[in-house]
Amino acid sequence: MAAPSRKQLLSFLSQFGSFLLTRFGFWNCFSSLMMFAERADAKRKPDIPVPYLYVDMGVAVLCASFMSFGVKRRWFALVAAGQLAVSTYGAYVGDQVHYGDWLKVRMFSRSLAMVGGFLVLASGAGEVYRQKHRTRSLQSTGQVFIGVYLICMVYSLQHSREDRQAYLSHIPGGELTLTLMVVLYGSLALAFLSGWYVRQAAQVLAIVLPLVVLFIDGNIGYWHHTRKVEFWNQMKLIGHNVGIVGAVVILATDG
Repeated sequence: MAAPSRKQLLSFLSQFGSFLLTRFGFWNCFSSLMMFAERADAKRKPDIPVPYLYVDMGVAVLCASFMSFGVKRRWFALVAAGQLAVSTYGAYVGDQVHYGDWLKVRMFSRSLAMVGGFLVLASGAGEVYRQKHRTRSLQSTGQVFIGVYLICMVYSLQHSREDRQAYLSHIPGGELTLTLMVVLYGSLALAFLSGWYVRQAAQVLAIVLPLVVLFIDGNIGYWHHTRKVEFWNQMKLIGHNVGIVGAVVILATDG
C-alpha cells in the first residue's frame, strides 16, 4: 500500500484544523453553561446579562452547526467572529464578575485569538475544494489577532506570577528555559503581526501550543485549587486554546 503523499497529508491536517475550529462553538457554549450553573449555586452572576446570554449562545451554536456541515462556511465563520467579539466586549465592559488582571489577560487574549481564527476560516483558508479565491485581507487580520494573543502570552510570562509558576513547574531548565519561551513567543508574534514567514511560524506554534494545552492548561489542580480559577472556566480556556491550535494548523498547512 502506497504511503500518502505530502499533499494528502497537508490536506488531512488542514481538515483536522478546520474540525477543531468549527466545533469550538459547541464546547464554548457547553462549558459556559456548566460554569454559570456552578455560579448559580453560589448566587454569582454570569459574564453577560441573561437575556443577551441566550441570544449569544444561540448564534454561536447556529454558526458552529453550519460551519461543521460546510454550509456557507465563510459567511458563518465571519458571523462567529463577530459574535465572539461582541460577547467578549460585553463581558469586559459589563464587569458583572470580578477577575484578577492576570486572569483577564488569559481569558480575553484567547477570545481575541479565536476571533482571529474565525477570520482565517472566513478568508477561505483550509477549504478542501476552494471554489472562490481566498480573501487575503481577512486572513491577514486574523493573523494579527493571533499575533496579539502571542504578545499577551509574552506579557503574562514576564509579569504574571501565576503564569510564570505554571511554566516553571513543568519545563526543565527553570528561568533560562522560561526566557527562551518568551523569546520564542515574541518571535512568533512578530511573524504573525508582520505577515512574514507566517506559515513557518504557524508550523512551530502548531507543535508548541498542543504541549502548552496538555501540560500547562491541562494542570487542572494548579489552576483550580491553587489559583482558584473556576473549574469550568479553566475547561473553557482549554477549549479556546484547542480552537487556536485548529486555526494555527490551518495556517501551517494552507497559509
